[in-house]
Amino acid sequence: MTTEKELAELVAGGTVDVLDFPKPGIVFKDLMPLFGDGPAFKRVIDGIIAHHDDFDVVAGIEARGFLMAAAIGYATGAGIVPVRKAGKLPRPAFSASYALEYGEATLEVSEGAFEPGQRVLVVDDVLATGGTAEATLDLIERAGGIIAGFTVLMELGFLDGRQRLSPRSVHALLTV
Repeated sequence: MTTEKELAELVAGGTVDVLDFPKPGIVFKDLMPLFGDGPAFKRVIDGIIAHHDDFDVVAGIEARGFLMAAAIGYATGAGIVPVRKAGKLPRPAFSASYALEYGEATLEVSEGAFEPGQRVLVVDDVLATGGTAEATLDLIERAGGIIAGFTVLMELGFLDGRQRLSPRSVHALLTV
C-alpha cells in the first residue's frame, strides 16, 4: 500500500508548471506527465480507491477528471458519469455557471445520470478557487446523487477552495 506521503510525492513528481497558461499571470499545473506514467498513475488511482470505500458511481469533471473517473470505475466496477462543459451533452441536462480564477464557465450533467440516492465519488485533477467543484457538487445533488466523497490530485491551498466547499470534506493527494 502506498502511503499518503508517497502519493503526494508521485503527484508532485508528475506535475509540470506551465507559465502564463491559459492567460498571463496564471501558473497552470499540468498533470499529464503523471497520467502518462503508468505505474505512478496506477498507484495514485489505487490510493484514491483505498481512501474511499462507499460509492456507487464516479463523476469526473471535464476533462482530466474523466481520465481519473474511468480508471477508478474500471478498477472498482463502478459506473462513471461525465460532468461536461456546456453544450457537450446530447440529452437534457442540469447546468450551473460559476466564476473561475481566470474567467467564467458553465458545467452540465445529464438529467437521469444518477439513480435517486446513488452515492457519487467526484474526482478532478486540481482544486483551485473551488468554483468548478462547488458547481459540480451542486449539480450532482440536483440530479439526485448523494456526494460520497470529493478527491483531487492537487489542491492549491493558497486559493482557499476548500473553504468554499465547507462543510463537505475534500481529499487532496497533494496540497501546495
